[in-house]
Amino acid sequence: MAATDPHDDPIGETEQPFLSHLMEVRDRLMRMLAAILVVFLALTPFANKLYTLLADPLMRHMPENSSMIAIEVASPFLIPFKLALVLAIFICVPYLLYQIWGFIAPGLYRHERRLAIPVLVSSTILFYLGGLFAYYVVFPLVFAFLTASAPEGVAVMTDIGKYLDFVLTLFFAFGAAFEVPVVTFVLVWLGVVTPDALVQKRPYVIVGAFVLGMLLTPPDVISQTLLAIPMWMLFELGIFMARHFIPRKENSADAAGHGEYEPPSSEEMDAELDRIEAQEQKDKT
Repeated sequence: MAATDPHDDPIGETEQPFLSHLMEVRDRLMRMLAAILVVFLALTPFANKLYTLLADPLMRHMPENSSMIAIEVASPFLIPFKLALVLAIFICVPYLLYQIWGFIAPGLYRHERRLAIPVLVSSTILFYLGGLFAYYVVFPLVFAFLTASAPEGVAVMTDIGKYLDFVLTLFFAFGAAFEVPVVTFVLVWLGVVTPDALVQKRPYVIVGAFVLGMLLTPPDVISQTLLAIPMWMLFELGIFMARHFIPRKENSADAAGHGEYEPPSSEEMDAELDRIEAQEQKDKT
């Protein structure tokens, strides 16, 4: 009986890369958690001041001699720390994306890597801009409207936990809405749609923006409109970028691949598999 060559063991060949990938995932997750923990610990001494800063858009429109309340026993202690943790995650987003990029980059084609870096950078910047837009533009208008619309005899005293959940929802909604240009650009670059097709669907996009504004924001017309209109404008920006920064041959939904890589057909895959199988049979004999 011929001796078995350990290098011919397909299980051993596949097991080793799988374990190495698991080890890399574990290491990168540990780095991500460590980064969040370090930033969280740095923000912890300023947790109360951070919450005061976050509550400022509401407090400026609260009736005179009124204040926020805490309806749960541990809320005055826990809510500022919750804010510090969420803020730590937001601050670490570029580093988290860097770790994710370091894991998936080796498996991407060259043209995909060229696209991924600008997409990651621009999407991060746009997400932060969406949060800033919510804080400096949306919050003052929304809270002025909500506090002024309280019926006579009703004291406006917002719970600190409910307020934090409310503003985090708005931050996420506006941060996600500001990603529309990136999504539009990527869809055109991948050949899923064309700029002309998107222009034809503009009425549906406008209606969809207002529907999303209704679903993602509180039930007031101001915040819904302030989310829907920027989404529409950013959609137009995405079309403009796709028309001016994507080569014409990549602008067509009928283009095969992206000019650099074309997936093999099923016949070519079958022929390649037959060739590999024939080569393996020849090596064994």
